[in-house]
Amino acid sequence: MMKLKGAEILINCLLEQGVDTIFGYPGGTVLDIYDALYRNGKIKHILTAHEQGAAHAADGYARATGKVGVCFATSGPGATNLVTGIATAFMDSVPMVAITGNVGLNMLGRDSFQEIDIAGITIPITKHNYIVKDVSELADVIRQAFYIANSGRKGPVLIDILKNVQIAECEYEPQKPYALKSFDIDAEKVRRTAEIINAAAKPVIIAGGGVISAGASPYLKELAAKLNAPVAYTLMGKGAISDRDPLCIGMLGMHGTFTAAKAIMASDTIIALGSRFSDRVALNRDLFANGKKVIHIDIDNAEFDKNVKTTVRVLASVDRYIKEVLPLLAPKSGEWMDEVQTFEEGEKLKVDTSIMAYKILKKACAAAPKDSPVVADVGQHQMWAAQFYSAERPRQFLTSGGLGTMGYSMGGAIGAHFGTGKLVTVVVGDGCFNMNMNELSTAVTNDVPLVILLMNNSVLGMVRQWQKIFYERRFSQTTLNKKTDYVKFAESFGARGLRINSEEDIDGVLAEAYTYAEKNSAPVLVDCIISRDENVLPMIKPGQTYDTQLEKMED
Repeated sequence: MMKLKGAEILINCLLEQGVDTIFGYPGGTVLDIYDALYRNGKIKHILTAHEQGAAHAADGYARATGKVGVCFATSGPGATNLVTGIATAFMDSVPMVAITGNVGLNMLGRDSFQEIDIAGITIPITKHNYIVKDVSELADVIRQAFYIANSGRKGPVLIDILKNVQIAECEYEPQKPYALKSFDIDAEKVRRTAEIINAAAKPVIIAGGGVISAGASPYLKELAAKLNAPVAYTLMGKGAISDRDPLCIGMLGMHGTFTAAKAIMASDTIIALGSRFSDRVALNRDLFANGKKVIHIDIDNAEFDKNVKTTVRVLASVDRYIKEVLPLLAPKSGEWMDEVQTFEEGEKLKVDTSIMAYKILKKACAAAPKDSPVVADVGQHQMWAAQFYSAERPRQFLTSGGLGTMGYSMGGAIGAHFGTGKLVTVVVGDGCFNMNMNELSTAVTNDVPLVILLMNNSVLGMVRQWQKIFYERRFSQTTLNKKTDYVKFAESFGARGLRINSEEDIDGVLAEAYTYAEKNSAPVLVDCIISRDENVLPMIKPGQTYDTQLEKMED
């Protein structure tokens, strides 16, 4: 045992947990923490341009690696600037620990300078949070926080450490991280699901984000192969099965594939693995699975029957469930999959391969280093990336799904790079980029190899598309009219700037972008000029049904 200050105990506990990188921004109430970080010297710290960027970077690090992401912020506005990033991680079940400082105990509750009740603010968007008032509690709190963030349904935890705790001394004894516990699975429910699956003639598997979180992708592939069953994935499940796998039928939902929609309609049994049936997937939750058997596997009991009524629900991690059920399943012939493949012929009629976004993203996918991550922001470009940019493995495609946070991509990409050491492709619209463009300075300063595909249509594309289809083309405040020259902007920050004006530019510009980013370990921004009338198709409003969607697609 040794006597250390609270700030030193914090850094030592982070090292216990295997933390190698922290994203953050210093300030008055965390000066002692930053001093301990400096003196220790064993953890890399990335100074972002804004605390929200730090939270998104910690999130991107966690999504890309499966490890807990960590961010620091000072009190008051520093802490509140983390809130959107924490909420983003919460909605997508991303393990993250956010650590903030606060005023000393004698100043608490007096509206002191930069005092804020960040624990109270973040109660609805964290798995748990702490206010540490006594240094003797600090080490245990940190260890508990990492355990909570990384166990069960993963998510963010916030630790608010008062100034007096950082300065006070306490005995510290190193410990190993708490072992993650597995809980019992209901064997009778597993047996019942096996009976339903064995009796099914047309089963469809839905792979959600829980497949990736549980590390269950190899088991998913084994299950699908044994059943000869098509696998549709949600936005959060992209990468759970390779887009090139013959059993993969693409993304399901509002902007999903014709094949996935048709397969759901024609199926008799739905096997949902780690998916919460959000309104973007189960467009009409009352009719989505009408007349079908629904098997729902999830780690979170709160998700059962919340959006879609299930036939059997099993509380378990996806990997554990598949391992338990596989021996009980009989192999199926390929007759049903043969039928699904006939739906794929119709797919060719539904994808608009004439749009620039399709051409750019398809060629970017081929030009990018194999297995490198891609981070999509939120909007039309996000859906185009999900549709056209192939993911071959879990944790390759990263995006804000549940909260839909515009401005996620730059911070998320920086975190993904530091987690993997790889070049990262960023797909972002001009609207989203204007929300997070400050983090380009972080990428330049830290030699982060990024290829930023800025889909520049001078509008808020997805919102405008809704106005076009559902609001009789009343384009209220969705035309940006920015006068920014993004190539010059990139160069002013020290990045490389390139532009795609036409289809003839695509091959040469992308080759130059990826070569430069890799060779120089530096960001390259590609200003991709596209039409404001390029739309994401198919599209259907939540509340409508897949048969309505199919009618629109077939029109």
